Parts: sequence; structure tokens; C-alpha cells
Amino acid sequence: MQIPLLFHMSFLAIVITSWRMNRVDLLRVNCFVDLIRTVASSSISDVGVMSGCILFIQRDLHITEVQQEVLVGCLSFVSLLGSLAGGRTADALGRKRTIGLAAAVFQAGALVMTLAPSFRVLIAGRLLAGIGIGFGVMIAPVYIAEISPAASRGSFTSFPEIFINLGILLGYISNYVFSGLPDHLGWRVMLAVGIVPSVSIVFALLVIPESPRWLVVQGRAAEAREVLLRVTDGEEEADERLAEIEAAAASAASSGETVWRELSRPSPTIRRMLVTGLGIQCFQQITGIDALVYYSPTIFRDAGVTTESQLLLATVAVGFFKTAFIALAIVLIDRVGRKPLLYVSTVGMTTCLVVLAATLWLLAHGAVPKALGVAVAVLAVCGDVAFFSVGIGPVCWVTSSEIFPLRLRSQAAALGAAVNRVTSGTVAMSFLSVSRGMTVAGAFSAFAAISALSVVFVHRFVPETKGKTLEEIELLFGGGEGESASPGEVELGDSEHLVRKG
Repeated sequence: MQIPLLFHMSFLAIVITSWRMNRVDLLRVNCFVDLIRTVASSSISDVGVMSGCILFIQRDLHITEVQQEVLVGCLSFVSLLGSLAGGRTADALGRKRTIGLAAAVFQAGALVMTLAPSFRVLIAGRLLAGIGIGFGVMIAPVYIAEISPAASRGSFTSFPEIFINLGILLGYISNYVFSGLPDHLGWRVMLAVGIVPSVSIVFALLVIPESPRWLVVQGRAAEAREVLLRVTDGEEEADERLAEIEAAAASAASSGETVWRELSRPSPTIRRMLVTGLGIQCFQQITGIDALVYYSPTIFRDAGVTTESQLLLATVAVGFFKTAFIALAIVLIDRVGRKPLLYVSTVGMTTCLVVLAATLWLLAHGAVPKALGVAVAVLAVCGDVAFFSVGIGPVCWVTSSEIFPLRLRSQAAALGAAVNRVTSGTVAMSFLSVSRGMTVAGAFSAFAAISALSVVFVHRFVPETKGKTLEEIELLFGGGEGESASPGEVELGDSEHLVRKG
């Protein structure tokens, strides 16, 4: 438990010392609030830990395979309720308060899970934690996108993803460290790790400012300007960004339509945004990443890894690759752009899934030596999570948080997060049953086919948004200057301003 405790306390120290940092450093700390909140919720006590502690829960509570699927997958389904409610909450209470609400609800659920005397109580705690996660996955990228400058928005918006992955890795490590404890105690200690960061979240919320875009919508332009002065390089830039935000807010106020009516009866511009935003959220999960993360011990056991310690060590390797490559994505996303990373990611994932499916099939038929097959299967899984982390993992959240106009952003992002959670839950709750019906190799063959489709989707529907302000991005989908334009008709010129092709 000391590893995650020291991890979160170190970032608490960063937040405290940020009081006297310069504007650029303060902006980084503003983004760190989401890494603290996100690791506290969906990482430490969910994905990484649950993949290992499900083995101990099964033995302690004597749950069936179907109950395992329900326990793993129900969180994703119920988190969509938090995501959908989070959009309205973020508009009504503000981005900052919604972050605090997400953390509080999750911590309550984590405590219930830790103390659960039965499977039913464990499920109740997991459902509560899922609502908190739903709030969190929706508000984190929206908040960072709204407070970050265009030149570094991709990197900052990716920060929660790297700390999600650090949380997963720490969860895997804690599984291995506590695997020697008695069954009735081990999984409770693993889940209790997620409660540790609550103190750091309180301090973080004392430091971070509210979103300037939300403040403008609330008629608090003076406060918004104060925030912009803290996160920009001077008054001129702050006033320029404030003018853009006020213009976008004025346009939203004059439209006369409610947010959900506009989303349910979208104009051609909004329809293209929805296809891109919801589509990339769906493909992020339907390609099977949660099956790999949650059920990696099951996959490795099917490949031939026999001992429990070897299974948990193999999952640590998965967590390491997943974390290392998200760090690479943060470095590259604002340099090479979103779309090149998506191409590398989706093509690489497709290749790894094909190799994994073929290897598992060959192992099942005794066509390759066991040691070689196990090594290739582990490398294929590590490769898949690495390609996921370098592209579609973080870029999905970056894209869905920046493509929608201000008047729709929080609730459209909430809708995208809900699609993400439904797809994640479907994969998590059906994987064991599907793999029993068509073998694990067959399940990953299906994931490979879907991953190949994601390459086509990226090429056809995802525009490049690198270097553009949130107010400029609407032009990429044909907004602002009429509804007839298509995503391909606008590009960023050498002078870093949008120009329309002749």
C-alpha cells in the first residue's frame, strides 16, 4: 500500500508548492488535479486491481463465472449514468465542483467494496463507484481542454490517461504484493488502496481555478479573465482568448435551442461532430482493450501460464507497457498531431490482435512449442496495450473534448463518455461467455476485425485538430460559415490560421 500512498502524496506536494509557481507551471498543476482524481477513481481500485483480485474474490465468496462478468462489467454500465448526469451537473455547478463530486461518490463506493461482507454488498459498492467514475471520465478532459492553450491542449488533456495507466500498473503491482495474504483479506486490501488519495484531492480542489469558459457562460467574465491571466503569457493573450470565448457564448445564447434538442435534432455540422465524437469513443472500447486489461490473467492462463505468481507478473508487464507508451503519446500528440497517432495505434492494434488470435489458436492445437507460444502471446498483449496507449487511448478523450462548440461541449462529452462506458461494459460482461462459445482465439479474431474497421473510421471521419483553438475547430466540421462545408474543406495554413480551400 506504500507505493500508491507515496505516489499520491508526491503529487500533493506538487499541488501545495504550486501556490508560488509561474503561470506555465500553474497550468500544469491545474491539469494534475485530474490525474489525482482519475487515479483515485477508475485506476487504482478498478481496472488494475480488479483484474487480479477477482481471482481472490472468486475463491472467498465462491462466485460463479457469470457473477464475475457482472462484477467486472456492471461498473461500466452504471458509470454511463454518472457520465450523462455529469454533463448537466458540470453546466449547473461548474467543472471544479463536479470534479469534487466525482471523487466523493467514488470514494464512498470504494469504502463499501472494501468492507463488503457478501457479493451483493460488493456489487452495491461497485455500482456507487461506477457513478463516480462516470462523472470523472466525462469532466476530466472537458475541464483540461477548456483551460489549456491550443498549442499544448493535446498533451494536457492526455495527462489523466497517463495517470490512469500508472494507477493500473500500481494496481497490478499491489495484486502481486498482496497475493500472499489470505483470500478473505487480500482482495479487501487491494481495493482499499483506492481510498488513499482522498486527502490529496481535497488539497487539489483548493488550488485549481474554475473553467474560464464556464465562468463566461455564467456571466462572470471578470473572474474568467483572472483565470486566463493565470494560465496565459500576458494580458494581450488573455484578452484575446476571453473575446473568443465571449463570442462563442453569445452565439450559443442567441441560438434559442436547448442543448439536448440540438443534439437530438442536429444540424449537418453537429451531426458530423457527433459521428466523430461518439464513433471514436465506441471504437476505443469495442476493439477489446478492457478484455485484455480485466481478463489478462485468464488470457495468459489460456495461453499456458500456470502459476498464480507468473500470471500476476505477466499482468505487471502489461501495465508497464501501457504506461510507458501513454507517456510517449503525451510527448508526440501536439507535435505530430492526433491523426498520425491514431493511424499508428489502430494499425498496430489490429496487427497485434491478429497475432494474438493466431498464437492462441496454434497453442490450442499444439502446433507450436508451449514456451514460444506463451512468449508470443504475452508480447502480443503487451503490444496491443502499447499501441492503444500511444494513440486511441488518449486521443479519444482529447478529440471528444475539443470538437464540440461551447454550448454543447459538456453534455456532448457526457454523451460520448456514456457510449464509451456502454461499450466497455458490453465487452467486459460478455468476454468470458463469448470466449467459451467461440474460444479465446475466436474472440480476439473478432476484435481484430473490428480494429481493422477503426482504421477506416479514422481515415474517413476524424479531422486533425492540432494547433487550433476550440473556437476554430468548429470550422473543421463546416460550422461558423455555413452548413455546406465538409470536414475536408478546411485546413490549418502555414501561418497557423484557418484558411478555406479554393
